[in-house]
Amino acid sequence: MVSPAIGLAFLPLVMTLLIRYRFYFVLFYRAVLVRVWRDCRTGLSREERAFQYVLTHATPGDPESILDAFDAWCSKVEFISNIGPKKGKILDRLLSEQRPLTVLELGAHCGYSTVRMARALPLGARLYSLEMDQNNAAIAEKVIRLAGFDDDIVELIVCPSDEVIPRLRSDYGLEKLDFVFMDHWKKCYLPDLQMLEGSGLLGKGSMILADNVLFPGAPNFLRHVRRCGLYEWRVHRATLEYSTGIRDGMAELIYQGTK
Repeated sequence: MVSPAIGLAFLPLVMTLLIRYRFYFVLFYRAVLVRVWRDCRTGLSREERAFQYVLTHATPGDPESILDAFDAWCSKVEFISNIGPKKGKILDRLLSEQRPLTVLELGAHCGYSTVRMARALPLGARLYSLEMDQNNAAIAEKVIRLAGFDDDIVELIVCPSDEVIPRLRSDYGLEKLDFVFMDHWKKCYLPDLQMLEGSGLLGKGSMILADNVLFPGAPNFLRHVRRCGLYEWRVHRATLEYSTGIRDGMAELIYQGTK
């Protein structure tokens, strides 16, 4: 049992956090209530509602118009945790500099970041995108094909990351990953990174870009990166997608090999 004295000792900290972030707590609960109401009223998930908007406002075969339609919906109508246009430009720049041929995405969600990456890849590159939620994967599949990318460019894998990563070499014939984008469950960042380190698929110069490392945050992941000595790394400071007041960041790691 926790001592009452210990609980009282933490009370000032708890109150400070509640006061400092009360605006965000209010926004969060309001967003949850609105989402539940919309789910009940429309019979669709928020991801399905976003896809319906994209389907009627974007041009098939035009990745830019699909991204623009998503951005319009998410910024003006209903929040969805895509990487968004601001942090998306960081991703675009790194892909342009890196020019990777083999890319792994952990967390396709609705396919926004998948399309964003696929359109920036050099000729002959292949993107393997993982999404464990079957409903979201079905939407991502439609979005990816609507953008004009076939199986030769983007392969969508519907499975948890911890089940797929150990089989990337044996089942998918991968020898090396040039670029990894992490945007799935934050609690999976560290175990999945360690799994990749042990897989032999990271070579010197392989890049890992992890979103939302400051909000909602991935402290254990960042602690490992700082201490393990395997990476050159930095955090790109930004704000949470489709917002201006919530500070966030993306961690860029460049694998240097084992010591």
